[in-house]
Amino acid sequence: MRRRSRERLLQATVELVAERGYEATTLGDIADRAGSARGLVSYYFPGKRQLLQSAVHRLMHMTLASALEREPRTDDGRERLARAIDAVLTLAVEQPLLMRTHMAGILQAEGFVRCPEQQRLAAILRDTMARYGSPDVDADYPLLRALLMGAVFAVLLPGAPMSPARLRAELFQRYGLDWESGRPPAEDGRR
Repeated sequence: MRRRSRERLLQATVELVAERGYEATTLGDIADRAGSARGLVSYYFPGKRQLLQSAVHRLMHMTLASALEREPRTDDGRERLARAIDAVLTLAVEQPLLMRTHMAGILQAEGFVRCPEQQRLAAILRDTMARYGSPDVDADYPLLRALLMGAVFAVLLPGAPMSPARLRAELFQRYGLDWESGRPPAEDGRR
């Protein structure tokens, strides 16, 4: 029951911030949407910024897991890496307000929040690098994470966004992935 309450809070956070933006979303709004007492938010999370980062990390983990396990299922590390790259780029295209707010939060004073959701996301990306055949996952995973964060930032940069297709091409070339692999994001945010 505790896990479900926490997950409802995380889901409500994603929904409300995507709809209204970070500043217009209160902890009370999140608790109401989740059907929880406001005190429960403070019980699980020290503040709204940490709640948002945990919520986005959960969304990213769920999106990646879904992309990696969709049919046709595969253990091919190259295909799995292509799917992971495409899943992250798709989130940037389909959830621009949410992902921009998340990236801005990471750049704030409190920085990157390590939470259970972030650890699950890290595990799935580390596993992807291992299946890809990385000889040094401990070195290659942080580089992949940095490249993906940079790509999200580049897609969302106000006034000077980069094309997701161009970013995808750069990442695919870096990792030697076939263009036909994965499932690229639609440029207009619709699949």
